[in-house]
Amino acid sequence: MMNMSKILIIEDELSIAELERDYLEINGYSVDMEHSGDKGLARALNESYDLIILDLMLPKVDGFEICRKIRSQKDTPIIMISAKKEDIDKIRGLGLGADDYMIKPFSPGEMVARVKAHLARYERFIGNREHKHDEIRVRGLLIDKTSRRVHVNEEEVAFTTKEFELLSFLAVNPNRVFSKDQLFDRIWGMDSFGDISTVTVHIRKIREKVELDPSNPQYIETVWGAGYRFQL
Repeated sequence: MMNMSKILIIEDELSIAELERDYLEINGYSVDMEHSGDKGLARALNESYDLIILDLMLPKVDGFEICRKIRSQKDTPIIMISAKKEDIDKIRGLGLGADDYMIKPFSPGEMVARVKAHLARYERFIGNREHKHDEIRVRGLLIDKTSRRVHVNEEEVAFTTKEFELLSFLAVNPNRVFSKDQLFDRIWGMDSFGDISTVTVHIRKIREKVELDPSNPQYIETVWGAGYRFQL
C-alpha cells in the first residue's frame, strides 16, 4: 500500500538527491527536490511537506539557516545531512530543531529507515484531533496537549515536535527523575538513530524558552549524576 507522504529533498549534489529520491519513491513516497538553499527554503515554507531532508552545505542559504527559519514557522520533521563529522555541527543542527543528523556517505536503506521512523513517530504524536482538551498548568506555564501549544506567562512560544514531546512527558510525570537514556528511549525511541547528547541539547532549548533564568531553572531541574525532573 502506497503511503504517499510528501517529502522535500534540499540537496545541491544532483546525484545524491536523485539517489535519495529514487529510494524514497520505491518505498511509496512522493518526492520534490530543490538544489539551492534559497529555493528550498521558499518551498519548505510555502508548501506542505510531511518531512524534509536537508543538506547542510548549500548555495545561497546554508542548512543551518534553513532549519532555523523552518522551525520558526513549522514543526515538520527535518533530517539534516552533512559530510561534516564534527560533534559541534551535529549539536548545532539538533539545537536549531533538526530531528536527526546523518553523515555522508550513508546507506540509502538507512535513510529510508530513518524517514519511516520519524514519520511514524510524528503521526503518532499528533494523534487523533478528536481527543478531549488536555492542559497542564504550572505557575506561569501552560502546556496545551490537544493543540500542541505552549504559553509562558500568557504568551505563546514556538516549540519543535521533539521539544514539545520532551516537555510534555516531564510535565505529566512531575517530581520523578529520568536519566538521559530513559528520556532518549521515551522520546526518540529505543530503535532510533542518534545519541543521548540530543537530550541535553533539547533540555537547553526548552529552558531558553520557558525559564525566566535558564541558569537557575524553576521547571526542569538537573539532578547531577542522575538526570532531569520537572518540579511542581
